[in-house]
Amino acid sequence: MAELNKSLGNIYMSHYALATIASESALESYGVVGISGKNVVNGIAKVLVKDPTLGVNIEFENENLIIDIFVIIEYGTRVQSVANSVSENIKYQVEKSTGLTVSQVNVHVRGLRISYTD
Repeated sequence: MAELNKSLGNIYMSHYALATIASESALESYGVVGISGKNVVNGIAKVLVKDPTLGVNIEFENENLIIDIFVIIEYGTRVQSVANSVSENIKYQVEKSTGLTVSQVNVHVRGLRISYTD
């Protein structure tokens, strides 16, 4: 749990809240079509529960935030550009929303998906 000390008291943020911000930021990024589970069991759990944070891992290291996110990218987009965009978008949104320092955003591309348009 993240803790910020302010003059009027303390602010506590859960891993779930931080993961939700990261997940929504990733889904807003161009080329991302979904968030994937970290492994097969989490992938099945995500389908059953519809929890947007199952593909996000939050860790703290000396008051710095490390975020791992597992995404599925649109086939035909440039994977490196999409991953860089996801990383920057998550870093910006989390820092803007919480005031915490994000030291790393690790984007794990779990797959590519072809979107059919009619």
